Amino acid sequence: MSTPRATARVDAAAIRHNVAELRSRVASGQLLAVVKADGYGHGLLTAATAAVAGGAQWLGTALLQEALELRAAGLTQPRVVAWLLDPDDDWDAALRGDIDLSANDAATVAAVAGAAARTGRPARLHLKIDTGLGRAGSPADRWAELVDAALRAQAEGVLEVVGLWSHLAYADAPHHPTTDHQIEAFRAAVDTAERAGARPEVRHLANSAATLTRPDAHFDLVRPGLAVYGLSPIPDQADSSTLGLRPALTLTARLGLVKRVPAGQGVSYLHRYTTKRPTTLGLVPLGYADGVPRNATNVGPVLAAGARRTIAGTVCMDQFVLDLGDDPAQAGDEVVLFGPGDDGEPTAEDWARATGTISYEIVTRLGPRLSRVVVGADGIAG
Repeated sequence: MSTPRATARVDAAAIRHNVAELRSRVASGQLLAVVKADGYGHGLLTAATAAVAGGAQWLGTALLQEALELRAAGLTQPRVVAWLLDPDDDWDAALRGDIDLSANDAATVAAVAGAAARTGRPARLHLKIDTGLGRAGSPADRWAELVDAALRAQAEGVLEVVGLWSHLAYADAPHHPTTDHQIEAFRAAVDTAERAGARPEVRHLANSAATLTRPDAHFDLVRPGLAVYGLSPIPDQADSSTLGLRPALTLTARLGLVKRVPAGQGVSYLHRYTTKRPTTLGLVPLGYADGVPRNATNVGPVLAAGARRTIAGTVCMDQFVLDLGDDPAQAGDEVVLFGPGDDGEPTAEDWARATGTISYEIVTRLGPRLSRVVVGADGIAG
């Protein structure tokens, strides 16, 4: 087989390690690994099976389709929760697949209850309260209405309220006062629901950052996402290594062309880079169609020909260029865009800082043209 031009290498053992590390920090030991967005770009099934091997008792997806894909792949355990639901979703398939669902309003409760009546399968429902993020979740002044609708349906035997939950707004600043306010608002919402008769299995609020830094937000279950993949959710406070996490994704490519050019050579579209002396240029066959940010132009960090370098000139749809100076290089040599950083290569966080974004975006934007390889999966059932 020919060598792929570019490879996203996923370390399943790192994901397993990260989940085990995160669980060790939680008194209850209950952890939901978020595997939405194709496992944050690491592969949905790869991420899910590795997380379960690391001890995750729950998996979380945004879309119902993602949850159904897990079940279709044969992952019958653990519990799976889908929360970003659409009125046109196949509620019946969700219940037949034994997938927990989330409700923001009474209309969703009614839709889920209807599916339960049709299928004869009582639904497992998590009720979401908006404690301050201003996104999904019931507004505080409609919370009692949502709880009442769910408990009436529960009394009819068509569903069970198994969870109460919310989401934090300041993911990368867990000690922000807003986080304190949200924790208190969540406690109040839980109290309201429980006084009305709710007896949930789990109350959950903590994201990756809160899992690592706010034990008062752990409640019965934590929901780490980014940290499952070894990336720091609080990069301004601690890097992955300091947190005991191992980045699981490495993106590499191979030089497609190496050539000498004179001083004054403009490079790539609009000549945003010009050589200052005779030098060697290396062509990397990756571009923004593959997930390399176009604004990595002249700033994206890369390890090539034995040294850290910066992209030279405009990132194109399918390729970008490196100035390799006089260092020896030839077509086929490996280039590392990002990885754990163990061998001097840039990390996803380095890319995030260089391009003015967050590491979440760097890993989730990788395109389908990349060859994906899983390593470290020995002993992980899939």
